[in-house]
Amino acid sequence: MSYTNQRVAYGNTLVELGRENPDIVVLDADLGGSTMGKMFEQAYPKRHYEMGIAEANMTSVAAGLAQTGKIPFTNSFAVFAGGRAYDQIRQTIAIGKLNVKICGSSAGLSDFGDGATHQSVEDMAIMRAIPNMTVLCPADANETVEAVKAMVEMDGPCYIRLNRNDYPNVTEEGRKFQVGEPTLMKEGTDVAVFATGYMVNLAMRAAEELEGEISVKVVNVSTIKPMNTEAILELVKDCKAVVTAEEHSVVGGLGSAISEVLRKECKPIEYVGVNDTFGCSAHNYQDVLNYHGLTKEHIVETIREMNR
Repeated sequence: MSYTNQRVAYGNTLVELGRENPDIVVLDADLGGSTMGKMFEQAYPKRHYEMGIAEANMTSVAAGLAQTGKIPFTNSFAVFAGGRAYDQIRQTIAIGKLNVKICGSSAGLSDFGDGATHQSVEDMAIMRAIPNMTVLCPADANETVEAVKAMVEMDGPCYIRLNRNDYPNVTEEGRKFQVGEPTLMKEGTDVAVFATGYMVNLAMRAAEELEGEISVKVVNVSTIKPMNTEAILELVKDCKAVVTAEEHSVVGGLGSAISEVLRKECKPIEYVGVNDTFGCSAHNYQDVLNYHGLTKEHIVETIREMNR
């Protein structure tokens, strides 16, 4: 089945996987209707736990369930999933390398109506700084389906961030998700654009607009940690500059991760992201993206600047 919304793809995939694997359990923090944890609750009510507005307790309970052999998925808005439960994630799940899967829903600026308090512009930075944590940011609904399957197959702590809104798929349906591996979306020789999440869509459109003017390579980085450094280095080898694009702060996210890989390569790099500020409320998703410069036009402008 094809989806256009990451949350719906996530919820349905959990239901399908739950049919095959009775060890999968789901915990919600009063937001099951938004995270789509409600789908699992309807299918398997005895394996769904409504924990109320108590993310820290939810996370501790998930740690206990993992120690009994279950595969718990905790669910909340991204800003709460990691922020309110950080201590429990760090001290219990990450240090203990427990098999807990954390879903940060409505990530980035995608909860446009609720403003800064509900928009997670720092969640990838927080999660990738935690030892033993895998951090995933799938490009679209198609990749979300395969990423959730990979989360169940892997052992250990994992965080996935999902967008709230519908948008077109740019990845192939059914393509197996390889944790840690970047995906080449478009060949190019002048500027390499590394993008994640919704920004992969915009990076592809920017590259298409520049066709015939600048040869743009587009890479989908759906695993923020761990990252295959050799693959990244190979992808930039023939390019003279690098641009990163993310719906996240330019501090500590994808741009920082790529810079860490390229620190000995001396290639110029520029970031397209949220410029060290909180989000804001808006009438719609596009308005908040425009305000923060997360647009195809800004990516095009940045590529041109880096190609001079």
